[in-house]
Amino acid sequence: MKLEKLEKSHYYHIYNRGINSEAIFKSQENMDYFLRLFKSHLAEKTHVLAYCLMKNHFHFVINLKEDEKTVIQSFSNFFNAYAKAFNKHQERTGSLFEKHFRRKRIDSDDYLKNVIMYVHNNPVHHGMTLNLAEYKNSSYSFYIGKTDLNPLEIDKTLALEIFDSLENFKIEHRDFDFMGTLEKDLAVEEK
Repeated sequence: MKLEKLEKSHYYHIYNRGINSEAIFKSQENMDYFLRLFKSHLAEKTHVLAYCLMKNHFHFVINLKEDEKTVIQSFSNFFNAYAKAFNKHQERTGSLFEKHFRRKRIDSDDYLKNVIMYVHNNPVHHGMTLNLAEYKNSSYSFYIGKTDLNPLEIDKTLALEIFDSLENFKIEHRDFDFMGTLEKDLAVEEK
């Protein structure tokens, strides 16, 4: 698998899953710790527009503030720190994540909008919730004002400009066709 080059000032969909589709989060504390580690390793090197954590995989929509080498090393440190802590807590050994995190460059506002909706709609698609606003491990509830929790210090401005308004953001998320053509492009073999 050829990995997409990461370039400063570009947007990317970053995702990965547990090795053999195994769980990478066993508790809410695991998810909270994962986000704290992301923030400590990558907050100064990326702008986060959206995220979603699921039991066996995760998604981030980011813009890079630094060059590829710096960002990749920061991701490596982040994943290694999380895997080491998770393995110790779960009394397990070995790899936690698939070998390379996946990344897909986002080259247009329309595509960025669709990726944000794809990421936020993951919990509905996988049967974790029927209501996006109720799923606490994504940035959607922060965007719509259901929570003030913002662990990755997301600035809502850009995404809401792309959607034209908060009301349109909600409507387009509600009407998003997860199984449409975007699914083929973004699909992670999550099961």
